[in-house]
Amino acid sequence: MDLKQLVDAQRNLIISTRRDLHRIPETAFTEKKTSAYVTQYLQREALAVKTGIARTGVVGLMQTADPGPTLLIRSDMDALPVEENTGLAFSSTHPGAMHACGHDGHMAMVLGAVTVLNQLKSRLKGSIKFVFQPAEEGPGGAKPMIEEGILENPPVDYAVGCHVWPEGPEGTVGVKAGPLMAAMDRFDIKIIGKGGHGAMPHLCVDALEVATQVVNALQRMVSRHMNPLRPAVVTVGSLHAGTTFNVIAGEAELSGTTRTFDRQIWNSWKQRMEKIIAGVCESMGASYELQYSPGYPPLVNDPSMTDVVRKCAAAVVGQDKVIDPEPTMGGEDMAFFLEKCKGCYFFLGVGREGSAPIHNPRFDFNEDILLLGVQTYCRIAMELLGE
Repeated sequence: MDLKQLVDAQRNLIISTRRDLHRIPETAFTEKKTSAYVTQYLQREALAVKTGIARTGVVGLMQTADPGPTLLIRSDMDALPVEENTGLAFSSTHPGAMHACGHDGHMAMVLGAVTVLNQLKSRLKGSIKFVFQPAEEGPGGAKPMIEEGILENPPVDYAVGCHVWPEGPEGTVGVKAGPLMAAMDRFDIKIIGKGGHGAMPHLCVDALEVATQVVNALQRMVSRHMNPLRPAVVTVGSLHAGTTFNVIAGEAELSGTTRTFDRQIWNSWKQRMEKIIAGVCESMGASYELQYSPGYPPLVNDPSMTDVVRKCAAAVVGQDKVIDPEPTMGGEDMAFFLEKCKGCYFFLGVGREGSAPIHNPRFDFNEDILLLGVQTYCRIAMELLGE
């Protein structure tokens, strides 16, 4: 049988795997049932399995008879704290949790690739590490898995991963060299003023008023201080101050996120922000506390690996359905793997009329599209490790 026939023969297994995992969504670093399911699957396929990496992560190692390079194929495992509203027969059995970002599909594709590549093992030279990572939605599981040594023994040469993507038309594959997803950080700011009676503002330092000026100033940081040809975003997502209508707030708390593809900007966010907040607070008689928490780096695809993925995807879906996706300001901690080895992260289009976006309680997709992802993974492995 050719590769497509081998994958098609596993259709029921791939879809049932997705449904099994969809029923048991678990949020960051609580993926115990999910980890156990993945582990049992890998053990049935006779892979060498390591568990408990970065708490709940799993790695399955497939070694061939002949030496060669090592390919890492990665899937995330965690779900979101979202109450499902799809009406599916295999809906979440865990109240308040849902695979609303497609990680159930990601795992099903990688596990499907395990089964198919096991049948092709005699035609491969080298090793494949199948990595199942916790906490992609935050605070991140890729970095601690790397710190625990998953890129060694044997050392990884190449890395690939895939995200189901409703922004891409169903059945397409989005492949792009260079920056694809943004660096994402979090900031938390506390403004400290002096509260008092709403009728006596001259005796107070209004923390709410200071906070609004800080929000405005942070927005101007992008619109007036940065090169408009280098995309950057500062979003203040929450602002809390005050308790009642006639009391001037003594404290205000803000939280938000920054996004950019540019490493120079990424490394400058905290310094820029500190300068602006300090200036506003000093001018208005307030003080502040800033907690800046670095998140994921920019996700940047290696050009040569992107060419490999594009070639393999074209063999699966046809050249006309391999598209050049727009970069997204969304973040992905697959970026940590791509910092360490040549790799490519690509999008599998699942968008159709009326489909819900990711992170939505109604998110779902045509499960047959998963077979295209499995084929693409297998072709990449054959291209890099084949005879």
